[in-house]
Amino acid sequence: MHTLQGTAQRLSIYISEKDQFEGKNLHEVIMEQAQHASLAGLSVFRGLYSYGRDKKIHSMGVLRISEDLPLLIQIIDTKENIQSFIPKLRQFAPEALILQEDVTVIPTAEKRA
Repeated sequence: MHTLQGTAQRLSIYISEKDQFEGKNLHEVIMEQAQHASLAGLSVFRGLYSYGRDKKIHSMGVLRISEDLPLLIQIIDTKENIQSFIPKLRQFAPEALILQEDVTVIPTAEKRA
């Protein structure tokens, strides 16, 4: 893993927790592939509510828990590394909504002794 500072890119990937690739959870496949590509960082977030093309609302209600909640995967790295990862991502997540945007990485404060 490398340290980022200054201009970088964020890749946001919207999928469903039921999405799979070759019998494996898609979010795990994406995470493994990003790690294999040595991308700087990745987080997976589980949503409370969503709807998409089908306009069907998916939610985590009080009395029921949906097994098909939305997942947001965010990857941060340099523009070059993100650009080289996108073709791989399209191979195993062709239906995913993918957003790419410029971000500024703010360096962390130095630790005091």
